[in-house]
Amino acid sequence: MRRLTLILSAAGLMMAAAPAVAQKAYGPGVTDNEIKIGNTMPYSGPASGYAEEGRAEAAYYKMINAKGGVNGRKINFISYDDAYSPPKTVEQTRKLVEQDGVLAIIGNIGSPTNAAIQKYLNQNKVPQLFVSTGASRFNQPQEFPWTVPLLLSYTVEGQIAGKHFVQKNPNGKVAILYQNDDFGKDYVKGFKQGLGDKASSMIVGEKSYEITSPTVDAEIVALKYSNADMMFIAATPKFMAQAIKKMGELDWKPYTYISSVTASIKGVLEPAGLQYSTGLNTALFVKIPTDPRWADAPDVKDFLAFVKEWMPGSNPEEATLSTGYYAAWFTTKLLKECGDNLTRENLMKVVTSQKDVVHPLLQPGVSVTFTPTDYAGYKSTQMVRFNGKTWEPFGPLITVE
Repeated sequence: MRRLTLILSAAGLMMAAAPAVAQKAYGPGVTDNEIKIGNTMPYSGPASGYAEEGRAEAAYYKMINAKGGVNGRKINFISYDDAYSPPKTVEQTRKLVEQDGVLAIIGNIGSPTNAAIQKYLNQNKVPQLFVSTGASRFNQPQEFPWTVPLLLSYTVEGQIAGKHFVQKNPNGKVAILYQNDDFGKDYVKGFKQGLGDKASSMIVGEKSYEITSPTVDAEIVALKYSNADMMFIAATPKFMAQAIKKMGELDWKPYTYISSVTASIKGVLEPAGLQYSTGLNTALFVKIPTDPRWADAPDVKDFLAFVKEWMPGSNPEEATLSTGYYAAWFTTKLLKECGDNLTRENLMKVVTSQKDVVHPLLQPGVSVTFTPTDYAGYKSTQMVRFNGKTWEPFGPLITVE
């Protein structure tokens, strides 16, 4: 009888504990029926061309909600216009956190806008996820543990380019043109790391330009006279187009790598001149959805069907549209994996435990891994060369640690 009593008592304790195990845990913005997330986007202002990213995110969540939501909860996505103005970003972000009560800020575009809210969000322990920039300051888990970037790190891409240059011609003479800000400096830092002990012997010329400069013509002329036979350019679209065009006009044809953020055919290469752009090299971690090469790829088919149904009239070639698409896909994945433990702390635990994730539109062989000590998710890219019509892959993936 004593043994039976003990068994029944233990069973009773286990039954009493069972509801606690299954108990739901909610953070701000979460109920049984809703998950509230938000961001700011440049729907107006000088960077309004990037606004398709926010529209793609909104359309994706609308599609998910139409299919029943995430674990029975609808995603309430609140996105405000910040006009790409950091003070406005701060104002609208505080509204999202303090008035709207969102669970997390997800998918903001730009280095200056994200930098303006990074300290505030980390002090308040609000997840700042999938920051749409590759600047190295957003991969500092010790100092800013609540900020996780989405894009390929500029420093990592620079390392990949430097490694490629050494493989291509370890005795080459290299010229560098870069934008004189954190964006350009991150690229150059990584590039020199990729060259390794060859950097001092290979680099024969280095020029920077200011974002306020009218052109980079003078810098290109100066670098031509360095007698470099290899060229690394870390620039934004306007200046990249100028650089490519000027090199073509000078009939200077070094082996050239351009930063992947300026790989747009319509936005950069066509304005520069396709005859001057042919032969350029870069590294891509995602597919160009309209490239005929990927016509039968299931993820590309899904993406094009999504654009047709949920974003009619939008151009699937627009890079920021595809970025918004896979950012929203990744966000939905995280929310599903959180289950009923939808707290800010658990969301961070889930995102920093992602290993070898293959999200839509990735180049074959590329995956994403986030760890608690390293938020730079991508470590591999595919080298591609512009053949006059599209970017054509060559060689194996290049990977850096």
